Amino acid sequence: KQVYDIAAKFGGLAAGEDNGQRGYLLTYVIAYIRDLGLEYYVIGESFETSAPWDRVIDLCRNVKERIRRECKERGVQFAPLSTCRVTQTYDAGACIYFYFAFNYRGISDPLTVFEHTEAAAREEILANGGSLSHHHGVGKIRKQWLKESISDVGFGMLKSVKEYVDPSNIFGNRNLL
Repeated sequence: KQVYDIAAKFGGLAAGEDNGQRGYLLTYVIAYIRDLGLEYYVIGESFETSAPWDRVIDLCRNVKERIRRECKERGVQFAPLSTCRVTQTYDAGACIYFYFAFNYRGISDPLTVFEHTEAAAREEILANGGSLSHHHGVGKIRKQWLKESISDVGFGMLKSVKEYVDPSNIFGNRNLL
């Protein structure tokens, strides 16, 4: 009851255990949905972040709006799918998954539109107090934001460990540094 009361206070609702199970199923089938969507001129992806509780609501609203705005500015004819859900909760905050997709019919370079939209969403996440990643990692896609996401000392430590453990740069080649 206490959890439901807190959720209601902040605009949340009880979705029930079955919807949680459906969310996990979605995790497994999303790749197939993405492939099917391409046959109908739909491109999409999911990405995640974490944020402190006092930033979650604004972050979610602002990122979804940024996705809609970017798609419109880049010539997407129909409103994109732009949604999110909290998947893990902690005392200090939450992990948030975002899903976005758009119909790219009539767009000459949909991959560039997609990449710019996803990058804009990540910039919005960072501007709203979210993390670079919760558990997907930084990798090649997000490494452009790594230096601004951690301190100089943290970056130096990461670089030193990488050079010591993997001096030939075999593991995660150019993923971070």
